[in-house]
Amino acid sequence: MSDAQSGRMQLHTKILLGMVLGVVLGFLVGPNSSLLPQTAVNLTGKAAVVQQADDDSSPAELSYGLRQAQIVARKPADDGPDWLEIRWKLDARQLLALQQHEPKAARGAKVGEPHTGFVRDIAPQVTSYAPIGQLLVDATEWLGRLFLALIRMVVIPLVFFSLCVGVASLGDLHRLGRMGTRTIGLFLGTTVVALVIGVGLCNLVQPGTLLAEEERARLLSSYSDAAQSTAARAADSQGVVDQLLSMVPSNPIASLANGDMLQIICFALLFGIAITMLDQKRAKPLVSMLDTCNEAMVMLVHIAMKLAPVGVAALLFKVVGSTGLSVLLALGVYTLVVLGGLALHAAISYGTLVTFGARLSFVGFLAAIRPALLLAFSTSSSSATLPITKQCVEDNIGVSNQTSSFVLPLGATINMDGTALYQGVAALFIAQIYGMDLNLGEQLTIVTSATLASVGAAGVPGAGMITLAMVLTAVGVPTEGLALVLGVDRLLDMFRTATNVVGDSTAAVVMARLEDEKLEVHTT
Repeated sequence: MSDAQSGRMQLHTKILLGMVLGVVLGFLVGPNSSLLPQTAVNLTGKAAVVQQADDDSSPAELSYGLRQAQIVARKPADDGPDWLEIRWKLDARQLLALQQHEPKAARGAKVGEPHTGFVRDIAPQVTSYAPIGQLLVDATEWLGRLFLALIRMVVIPLVFFSLCVGVASLGDLHRLGRMGTRTIGLFLGTTVVALVIGVGLCNLVQPGTLLAEEERARLLSSYSDAAQSTAARAADSQGVVDQLLSMVPSNPIASLANGDMLQIICFALLFGIAITMLDQKRAKPLVSMLDTCNEAMVMLVHIAMKLAPVGVAALLFKVVGSTGLSVLLALGVYTLVVLGGLALHAAISYGTLVTFGARLSFVGFLAAIRPALLLAFSTSSSSATLPITKQCVEDNIGVSNQTSSFVLPLGATINMDGTALYQGVAALFIAQIYGMDLNLGEQLTIVTSATLASVGAAGVPGAGMITLAMVLTAVGVPTEGLALVLGVDRLLDMFRTATNVVGDSTAAVVMARLEDEKLEVHTT
């Protein structure tokens, strides 16, 4: 076993340990841990803070814009939920809100002034948490954000350089056209299969009929603000024709600066084609320079990955520690349907392609891309995982740099099978909860719109929510229903991102086999 292989084994083991540590700490000492004293509350804008208990008509002084407070005491109420006596100090943010919305009350108010009031213990307007756990999350969150920032810093130049080199290295336009057609055809085919599996499972299990009316109302209330924001962003999205036209950048430099992945890929493909059409003697120095830049980006990835175990632990600590179990339990069946669909798609679609298309052991294939899967699961970003995916298929399976440089960046942007399957299940789930019986034509609309929406969905955490809003609009399901699934979206985002990475890697090995490359799984 070489030193490099040993290092990779050590890295993915450290990442796995970081994941386990983050999950365990999240449950034990996170803000929602039952082992820590819940002595503080988070308040939504709908929480009414009053001056006296049992008096809903006496708003507490200077409570406008209050979002967090300490619990002083609990007082039982005869007519409903208990009263919580809370104490808070004015901070600069709240004082600014007061000056804007309650100018008379804000006169003479000072930052740091203590105030008290009472609020009904009604979830989700009022939710208690452990201040120690929140302090730990706030103290460690920056590590996860730093790790993601380092990885994302490399993604844009890596995609550009690797695609340019990949296209230019193919040698001729005929080979480029052949591989491009096969790759995009494979991406679209597996996306449709994923959606059919997801929609079929959802019709069979009917998870939306199992959610109680009380839980439905609570979820809608909990995430209504986020749902409205997501729906508004989806409303600003372009149509299919406009999306296709917007792929061609009017200013490639601006596209690189703004991180517009589709425009970057379009420009890189066209630039690579132009290099291929140049005289070989003139093109060779340019290709060599681009290849060197690409290798430099890969070295930057190696540097950033030194922080991976700690960054992954910090990311999962926040996710697990800040997520309540009640929401996860209420949506357990829906979650199982999504996870079951992702597992079936991976086993049936990818397993068949890897076994018969690439002629490799599917179990060995998964073991070979294990570091990429762990990183995809923990970061929920297929774009951030791209450098590691590329390294895995090249070093552990034998895919050529030319093939991986062409297929993987393309896949990280337009091949979103896991996201598409999730959208199909979520759309039907939300429709079932609202009592809407979608016919075959409307379900086919879900399949079509989700396929188109998943193409170009940003490979970053939470992007699937935007495209889901577009799918819901296409079949007339209320976009407010997004609130019903936002509670478990971060959890499912991990699994669907890992599925997306398996799909990209599958496409890479299948294309490599079609190009008569010698493939062999090497695992440690």
